[in-house]
Amino acid sequence: MWQPNSSQWRVIAVVAAILVCFWPSTDEDDNRSLALKFVGWVADPAHSLPHEPETLGFAEGDDVAAVDAQAVQQERYDKVYNGSAFGRLRLRLRDAQEPLEPATERQILVAVGVLGGLLVWRLGARK
Repeated sequence: MWQPNSSQWRVIAVVAAILVCFWPSTDEDDNRSLALKFVGWVADPAHSLPHEPETLGFAEGDDVAAVDAQAVQQERYDKVYNGSAFGRLRLRLRDAQEPLEPATERQILVAVGVLGGLLVWRLGARK
């Protein structure tokens, strides 16, 4: 039975880690990879940073309480965002999204897996 040598094991481990960490989620609400979710958690582990408020709908524009709540939330967000470069970086990292569409990202990762398999095969031929 075939057993990979040490250099093949290294390639297999690196390619597997890349695939697991960067494969985009299938969740419709949060379509971020495990790596981006980890970066977001590191940036805000206690979930204490304020979120930028959603825009008010057409019907909510006349609701004084909704407008006031949005203004307060925007003020809290702006205070952190404009307070320091570190706060701005934390907000950006927490809200980071995938740079590519999930389908494109999956295709690139499959190509990385195939190239990794070819590299393992090539390393096995060298003896």
